[in-house]
Amino acid sequence: MELIKQNSQSKIFKSLIVIFFGSIFLAISAKIKIPFYPVPMTMQTFVVMLLGISFGYKIALSTICLYLLEGILGLPVFSNSPERGIGLVYFIGPTMGYLIGFLSACIIASLIKEKDNYLLIFSKLIFSVSTIYFFGVLWLGTLIGWDKPIFELGVLPFLPAEILKVSLLILLAKKLIKLRKFI
Repeated sequence: MELIKQNSQSKIFKSLIVIFFGSIFLAISAKIKIPFYPVPMTMQTFVVMLLGISFGYKIALSTICLYLLEGILGLPVFSNSPERGIGLVYFIGPTMGYLIGFLSACIIASLIKEKDNYLLIFSKLIFSVSTIYFFGVLWLGTLIGWDKPIFELGVLPFLPAEILKVSLLILLAKKLIKLRKFI
């Protein structure tokens, strides 16, 4: 019985470590950006899907929730947040829909299995990243107005980079999935 308790505590500790460092990794990926208006291009979508593939939906969701909470509380983890952060004000800005979309994207990315063929992995990753843009465009249209060229502002400039990120993840997916066994 003691061995089971110890194993469970070890698993929880490992999970908490991964969640903590995952949120740091996500914050760093937010700062690797190409400035666009109204939404910057970052490496976050790559990291969100990588977390889902590597650690499954529970750890990925927990990591993203911690990251969002850090940003809402004012830590400068979001892409364009100033050094001292501005918390909730930034969160409800133009990028909120994309940030919320991270939650669905990591869940869908976590559905990738080691036995999946590359076409199935591609399909799941495209669907995963599409949910980020779906929520992003919904919020962006609500915030700045549906009469604006929402697709041209919030999706089109990002497509080439997303294809590159998804392609890289397709190549890495079968190796990344093996990380789940260590948690």
